[in-house]
Amino acid sequence: MTNYLKDKSSKLFLAFSAFFVANALIAECIGGKIFSLEKLFGFQPANLTIFGHSGLSFNLTCGVVLWPLEFILTDIINEFYGTKAVKRISYTTISLISYAFLMFFISMKLPAADFWIGTNKDKGVDNMQNAFSAIFGQGLWIIIGSLVAFLFSQLTDVFVFHKIKKITGDKWIWLRATGSTLVSQLIDSYIVLIIAFKIGNNWSWTQVIAIGVVNYIYKAVVALLLTPVIMLLEKRIVKYLGKDVAEKMKKNAMGEPEELNIPTAG
Repeated sequence: MTNYLKDKSSKLFLAFSAFFVANALIAECIGGKIFSLEKLFGFQPANLTIFGHSGLSFNLTCGVVLWPLEFILTDIINEFYGTKAVKRISYTTISLISYAFLMFFISMKLPAADFWIGTNKDKGVDNMQNAFSAIFGQGLWIIIGSLVAFLFSQLTDVFVFHKIKKITGDKWIWLRATGSTLVSQLIDSYIVLIIAFKIGNNWSWTQVIAIGVVNYIYKAVVALLLTPVIMLLEKRIVKYLGKDVAEKMKKNAMGEPEELNIPTAG
């Protein structure tokens, strides 16, 4: 354990893993609130018309504020630790998010104390039990959609990232990071909508496609804006690990040899 904690690559992997899981879980928890991107920047709603559906604006879940950090970490982990590491963290994250939703469900079903129900009436909340259930009680189809979309987008990101890296080599991390994110988030956007709203709420296909376009425009713009951040972070990690260690890790990540040692505490 002592050697594990002293190794820089192991400490970095542990930090990335912990933040990745926590960030994804927080994003799921706050995803129930919808905010207006236009209002955030002081603009009027876009009121776009796509495939006959008018009045479309950038009304997004608060979770999208945090998900870009997942994009960055996925590509950085992919670059230095490889596909096995990304998949391991992704499966762990899905398991813990599922566990969190199960605990939310159990908590909502526990009988509320009488005094607690009315504790915030002076703040405009007449029934704390109803408020608690409204905040944490996301629909089953939305939960399934978000988990399936997360898994498939992560696997797609890994696949595209390594396909691009086989062509570009160690150069142009901005291309493989941004390119893989643009592809994976297109898939993510539509899997959520198809499962949660087409299957779960019987939306029309044109409505799914139209809202998916709006969501993807936001995600694509954010992916492009974050490109310099990925490049800067990659340089800082190389400096932290040392050039020789970093280069060896990148080669191992690309080749995925059987002896590649993804850090574990055991």
